[in-house]
Amino acid sequence: MTGYIKGMPQVSVKEKLVKYAEEVFRQRGFDGTSVQDITDAAGVPKGSFYNHFDSKQSLAAEIVRRYYQATDLSDLVASGAPLDRLRAHFLKQIKRTEQTGFAYGCLLGTFAAEVTTAGEKVKAAVHEGLASWTAAVAAVIAEAQARGEISSRYSPQDLATYMIDAFEGTALRIKVTGDPAILTHFLDITLSVLLL
Repeated sequence: MTGYIKGMPQVSVKEKLVKYAEEVFRQRGFDGTSVQDITDAAGVPKGSFYNHFDSKQSLAAEIVRRYYQATDLSDLVASGAPLDRLRAHFLKQIKRTEQTGFAYGCLLGTFAAEVTTAGEKVKAAVHEGLASWTAAVAAVIAEAQARGEISSRYSPQDLATYMIDAFEGTALRIKVTGDPAILTHFLDITLSVLLL
């Protein structure tokens, strides 16, 4: 039992593939990544890939689903002032992007930029992730509108879409500028605009 340490669970081949594929996809993009790149990074034989995934697209879709399911929405469903909860939520998303590397942006945005070549499974997973996130943000915006704290000129869904699109666009710009401060700047401006 080489590599087994008593009391520590072994990481399955599937989990290795998911973990290392996410890193490789972030660094090289979907199109720039081959199955061989993924199995090399995971340290597993190429043939084992197809025991768990029927294609690179299926693996990418799995990674996207796991990414958005792991998004921390606790601030959005907490009690307290809606604007404070929106700020706290997006600050956590900024921190998450920082932890995975500003140079790679948000994983949803990374795959959204490549859906035309990444395929329908990836496109569907990105769409589902963005829709889920938008609905959670929209619920808080609706609450703030009901309290008269945010303009009701636009629907909660439209404003939530705007916020998330602005976040993703700013995360993309960081790849070019290398300036992570623009994400906090985005948040300050966006929240102030919502008050108008």
